[in-house]
Amino acid sequence: MHDIRAVRADPGAFDAALARRGLPPAAEALLASDSERRASLTALQELQTRRNALSKLVGEGRRSGADTSAIEVEVAALRGEMEELESRAARLEAEIRFALECLPNVLDPDVPDGADETANVVVKQVGQPRDLGFEPRQHFELGEALGMMDFAAAAKLAGSRFVVLRGALARLERALGQFMIDLQTGEHGYEEAFVPLLVNGAAMYGTGQLPKFATDSFVTTDDRWLIPTSEVPLTNLVAGEILEQRRLPIRLTALTDCFRSEAGAAGRDTRGMLRQHQFRKVELVSITQPDASATEHERMTSCAERVLAALDLPFRRVLLCSGDTGFNSARTYDLEVWLPGQQAWREISSCSNCRDFQARRMNARFRPPDGKGLGFVHTLNGSGVAVGRALIAVMENHQQADGSILVPDVLGRYMGGLARIGTG
Repeated sequence: MHDIRAVRADPGAFDAALARRGLPPAAEALLASDSERRASLTALQELQTRRNALSKLVGEGRRSGADTSAIEVEVAALRGEMEELESRAARLEAEIRFALECLPNVLDPDVPDGADETANVVVKQVGQPRDLGFEPRQHFELGEALGMMDFAAAAKLAGSRFVVLRGALARLERALGQFMIDLQTGEHGYEEAFVPLLVNGAAMYGTGQLPKFATDSFVTTDDRWLIPTSEVPLTNLVAGEILEQRRLPIRLTALTDCFRSEAGAAGRDTRGMLRQHQFRKVELVSITQPDASATEHERMTSCAERVLAALDLPFRRVLLCSGDTGFNSARTYDLEVWLPGQQAWREISSCSNCRDFQARRMNARFRPPDGKGLGFVHTLNGSGVAVGRALIAVMENHQQADGSILVPDVLGRYMGGLARIGTG
């Protein structure tokens, strides 16, 4: 959420920030509406002063027995003009607010310029794509051959972009989620939370899903929203709060189901589990003071990387360019994992520093130790990581020539000691 005062202070910088996102300038139109709104408020104040003075004359006249009818006519006329000005100012304020709500966050200066993902910058790579010594299969080919991944049954129950997992693959999916949440809470200091999967519109607005991305999520008939990620409830825990700086950083995590309509993904990844309406994810959320968010961003991304390293998966960290950075984010790292079946790097985690963009929408602030003034907190979120995509990556990277799948050592205690799925 942007502050109109910042647009007034430097309209050129505001438009330059939009240009980096490939968006047209907006400052001139915003400031014209803002100028009209302020003029309406000034005129309203002047009329209120005039009306107060006339009302005083009416009172004095009535007490002295004088004829005040002409003055009363003017007072009535002023009331009508004032109502019109109030309505105009309110309409303009709503228009300005809606326009600002639909504009993305200002990018950090070190975000590389570029129109799309081809301009993203690989920061580092851990591990190399393996030569498996045979033609690798995609996860759905492996899962269907094992009789443990059933898309037809899911379609019968719910339609496309769902899956039914059975047996050891269902357990492997559960094991991955348990391993991740244990790692993030036990070793990285995140506090686990159990949160609602249905939230109200205010929560969706606070983290930037509304109003711009309403079609990307599912909504119930009583205006509750299925969470697209637990970033929404976790971050909104500080909505409307004034936090003492000594409480920061706040680090939260949750393992939840997530729901996305995939409205903008028609025709993409239609086979398999890469893009589902329902999936599980371990979410990481941090609430920090402003001067600590850049360091926290690096820390959060490293926490997500630990998952992939422990699962013995080749991965790389990518700094997203201006055209690929999400609406709420000032700076984003994607973690991409190698999928042998696709012979491609695919995103498995996205870690973003939103700075004070979401905090302004939520009115989440902090009080410094000296108690002087309040500031907006910075919010960060990341996947630690997407469970379904981790399942895909484990299946494809640890597949064997006979179609079986080796279970990574770190998952052994969650799998009851099972070391291989399928006949070896």
